[in-house]
Amino acid sequence: MAGNRTFTMIKPDAVEDGHIGGILEQITASGFRIVAMKLTQMTQRDAETFYAIHKERPFFGELVEFMTRGPIVAAILEKDNAVEDFRTLIGATNPEEAAEGTIRKKYAKSIGENAVHGSDSDENAQIEGAFHFAGREMF
Repeated sequence: MAGNRTFTMIKPDAVEDGHIGGILEQITASGFRIVAMKLTQMTQRDAETFYAIHKERPFFGELVEFMTRGPIVAAILEKDNAVEDFRTLIGATNPEEAAEGTIRKKYAKSIGENAVHGSDSDENAQIEGAFHFAGREMF
């Protein structure tokens, strides 16, 4: 799995704004294959666990509140060099700094409501994917 799979979430802001189709189209047009996907909603405990690395940061409470306010689309994507290529595709966390044509440039509202999550390493892609999907859910 290392090297050719990554994890993503289409966050509540992008789901609320009806951008699921546009984001998925851009992902698949960039050569990623969806190997698992579901519409789901994170509980407070889910969000606190998933984002535990940020627990001591001042924005942690807002992050948990944001990620639990509505449904998300969780997905595992496959492509050679998946993590790095997907991070390039989504763009900088701040949409004002994101390159033209990236997902965040097109769909993000702000640093906090930045439309999508993308794993930052092969190791985290495995951890994050396993958090949302059982092995039998991946193809």
